[in-house]
Amino acid sequence: MVVMGHVSVPFGVRGWIKVRPYTETLDSLLDYPVWWLGKEGAWREYKVLEADVHGKGLIASLEGSDGREMAEMLQGSQIALPREQLPKAQANEYYWSDLIGLGVINAQGVELGKVSELLETGANDVLVIQGDRERLVPFVNPLVLEVDLAKGLIKVDWDADY
Repeated sequence: MVVMGHVSVPFGVRGWIKVRPYTETLDSLLDYPVWWLGKEGAWREYKVLEADVHGKGLIASLEGSDGREMAEMLQGSQIALPREQLPKAQANEYYWSDLIGLGVINAQGVELGKVSELLETGANDVLVIQGDRERLVPFVNPLVLEVDLAKGLIKVDWDADY
């Protein structure tokens, strides 16, 4: 499963939810008629009845969510899709979910920590690295030297003191 967003809050009283997508384009999740929702890897399949872009996120009505109480129970759930349903990533492109959890070392071999999340800034994406302290490293070519998914490692040109 590839996490593509999360349920932020209920929307209205009829069971609709607000969704914070993690996708490159805001409406990418709308291409999929079934979403998998869950917490801590316990997934449940939901058919999407209606969904649309709303502000900086999405709103959606899911089969089985017919009241605010159900929408409240879904709040905080991750939204995922089976990897085989997603297009294959191009060379030097990565799904954020593949980067989260990877170890990060600098060019001198110093361990900086692990990627805890990515931020979209508009100009470029930023790796949030948790180690002895939090570091924000732009995910751009001159700074990211190598991404090795098989080894679970990202090598960056970033001084340990930054």
